[in-house]
Amino acid sequence: MRVARGGVSIGKNNLLVSGLAFPMDILTAALMGLVLFLPALIPNSAAALFGGGTPVDFNRTWRGKRVLGDGKTWRGLFGGVGSGILIGLLMLAIAYLAGSEDGFGYGPFPDSVGVVVCLALGSLVGDMAGAFIKRRLGMARGQKAPGLDQYDFVVGALLLTLLVYPSWVLSTYVEGEAIAGLITLLIFVPLLHRSVNIIGFKMGKKKEPW
Repeated sequence: MRVARGGVSIGKNNLLVSGLAFPMDILTAALMGLVLFLPALIPNSAAALFGGGTPVDFNRTWRGKRVLGDGKTWRGLFGGVGSGILIGLLMLAIAYLAGSEDGFGYGPFPDSVGVVVCLALGSLVGDMAGAFIKRRLGMARGQKAPGLDQYDFVVGALLLTLLVYPSWVLSTYVEGEAIAGLITLLIFVPLLHRSVNIIGFKMGKKKEPW
């Protein structure tokens, strides 16, 4: 069976767009790669909203430079990680109530909760690691660092989760068609990062729109 609309048609195993065929399994992997990463995508934005107060580094310096800087605060850390975990738990609750045994792709309970926590916590650990590197390079808070600014939290989330739940990361983002999920993340994240920062700048939550 094939359903067509404009230049797009859906076959049994493929999505056809202007004559190009995309296997549905690959499209599913790409979409799930984004959806399952939500607990790691939310913390950075939430941290900016909750931010302020005592810096995580307590204003300490190392070799004459701040360890992290004023932009990384305890309030932002707890607010950001908590928001990511909350989103993940809501997704799990919906999945289990709907009868999903694998938690919508996070795995069986309680490992699914562990994956969500690792993604949310690893996201901001990676973000702080990025700030640490920027301070060591003598870069001021808010100064552009292409690549590092966009992907530090992605690397942090995936690495921490890989350390604790390696099979989940490999099956979701590396093995076979699951690599489409990782590729989608690498393409989508810079666009999301830019959009969110522009919104935060207009709201007065960020000093720079990047």
